[in-house]
Amino acid sequence: MSWFKRDKGDDEKLPHLADGERRVRTEGLWQKCEGCRQIIWKKDLEANWNVCPKCGAHSRIDAVTRLRLLLDDADYVRHDTELRSSDPLEFVDSKPYRSRLAVMQQATNLSDALIAAEGRLAGRAVQICAMEPRFIGGSMGSVVGEMITRAIERAIERGQPLIVVSASGGARMQEGAVSLMQMAKISAALMRLDEARLPFFSILTDPTTGGVTASFAMLGDLNIAEPGALIGFAGPRVIEQTIRQKLPEGFQRSEFLLEHGMLDAVVPRLELKQYVATAMGFFMD
Repeated sequence: MSWFKRDKGDDEKLPHLADGERRVRTEGLWQKCEGCRQIIWKKDLEANWNVCPKCGAHSRIDAVTRLRLLLDDADYVRHDTELRSSDPLEFVDSKPYRSRLAVMQQATNLSDALIAAEGRLAGRAVQICAMEPRFIGGSMGSVVGEMITRAIERAIERGQPLIVVSASGGARMQEGAVSLMQMAKISAALMRLDEARLPFFSILTDPTTGGVTASFAMLGDLNIAEPGALIGFAGPRVIEQTIRQKLPEGFQRSEFLLEHGMLDAVVPRLELKQYVATAMGFFMD
């Protein structure tokens, strides 16, 4: 004899859950490390500035997070937010360039692939630019070139050091020669900064490639890279197909470039602020 009996009408009185409500929502809570392939609680990874706590692999971070990492109290004033590309070529590929820009501007809440700001690093006022890799691959067009050039001019005017954090696929093809002109434009402005005896700290992150590497990213008084960052002009596959040879292990990674004299230092992300602060003391005091 059963201890209890359920009437057929009882099922209708119970709350019914949709299939989606029966499942525990875990999507987006975990992330696989690209270094050790371990599954990591995403909040733990973000609390460690996207550096894997198991193997130390450095995942990419956006421009806003970069400024929070480097500047005191994450406090800064943004400049030149009104600048917009004029689409000089009226370029169209799979979609019009203007439409692509509008989508990126809405997705990132930025006018282009760079934030130009002024803040304090270890108590010292600095001009700083951080590239945004989510905005068309962090590519450099006319707006990025103009913003960096204006940051250099502000540094000269106010007697402040300049920091540029690069994360870019290179010059933006949708602006053609106009984007390539930014390489010379920024390089010329950096010469004026050098003549003013003010330091330029170039921080290269994953990836830093193409026209950005071929211009300002490698012109720092100190060229500093994060561990494991891809840094180069043409990509490894393009080089291998051109020279028809297998490239050395770790080619175009920051450790390889340091070993071959192309970088001054490879500094872990969590030590970067203190390293730059110490270096500024040598240059400015």
